[in-house]
Amino acid sequence: MFLSGTSDARGFRQWKEVGRYVKRGSQSFSILAPRFIKKQSEDEEEIEPVLAGFLAVPVFKVEDTEGAPLDYQNIELPELPLMDLAEEWNISVKAIPGNYRCSGYFSPDRKEIGLASKDESVFFHELAHVAHRKLIGELKKGQNWRQEIVAELAAATLCKIVGKNSRHLGNSYRYVERYAARANLAPWQACMKVISDTEKVLTLILDWKRPTLSRSTTREQSKELALEGRTTEPTIQLYN
Repeated sequence: MFLSGTSDARGFRQWKEVGRYVKRGSQSFSILAPRFIKKQSEDEEEIEPVLAGFLAVPVFKVEDTEGAPLDYQNIELPELPLMDLAEEWNISVKAIPGNYRCSGYFSPDRKEIGLASKDESVFFHELAHVAHRKLIGELKKGQNWRQEIVAELAAATLCKIVGKNSRHLGNSYRYVERYAARANLAPWQACMKVISDTEKVLTLILDWKRPTLSRSTTREQSKELALEGRTTEPTIQLYN
């Protein structure tokens, strides 16, 4: 579905069941759905569904429907730290339907972050993808192991800054471990290979509020600013 430019797609009847209707002239696209047949069990007392294969099913994007609001469209995302940075980078942030495989995404084409979780760690991960793209130009298609580990390390660091507890670090380790395996690397080896890129991503994110002083600012002027409480050191306030 994501490759077709949407986070939610359903059949004509499925949309009707939730009070939405497909707009006239909308084009469907196909997804693979499992096809089950009924088979009598060996004891001949029960009839069990058996997977017989897959078939193409036409579905329509949520963007091509209108009608009653969906449950996830009524979700109000909290004021997450660094949301204003996403706005400054012209990236919209919206709630999406969640599933066991995906908690969020970043779509470069739509300049959009989709979140199926209110957790800061998910937003930070996707924001790190945005920063990484700004640094290297274009991200590789799919879930590239380097890009995913960079985003997860950056997200774990930002979580530490805002005081998230240790269980999130455990989730991050398992995430890194999974993608490191794709490159036949131990987690620590994979981290070392991307540590420089991760530093650049974090610097880009955290430096955006760094106070800027003109070159004409002298050391004496800096001292005066410090005495007035207007430090020349970077001050990052992630919560408003």
